[in-house]
Amino acid sequence: MSIVGKMHIDGAFEGNISSMDNISIGKNGHVHGVVKANYITVCGLLEGEVICDELQIDRGGKVVATVVSKIMAIHPEGNFIGERRMKEVSMIEHTPQVESGIDAIDSLPNKVTLSTEEESA
Repeated sequence: MSIVGKMHIDGAFEGNISSMDNISIGKNGHVHGVVKANYITVCGLLEGEVICDELQIDRGGKVVATVVSKIMAIHPEGNFIGERRMKEVSMIEHTPQVESGIDAIDSLPNKVTLSTEEESA
């Protein structure tokens, strides 16, 4: 499942979830699958594979997974069982910068000539 925006899960979910925003798993949440997001907060149970910029395991949260993240924080009463690897620089950071509006306008020619079809024929 690919979503736009934030998502909060406070029930059972099995499958893959992908978001460019934040995903939170509540105290009653149980997620099994591949979870990809910018920021993930876990208060319930997350099993499977996690790919994110930042993972926060809160009090009572449990993650049993392979984690690929830049940042990982675990509350003293949170649990992590699995393997964690550092995330490479985000793909977003590798994309070339889009020209700003002013740069795009400045790159236009100074003179534009319009002609009708009759003139060009």
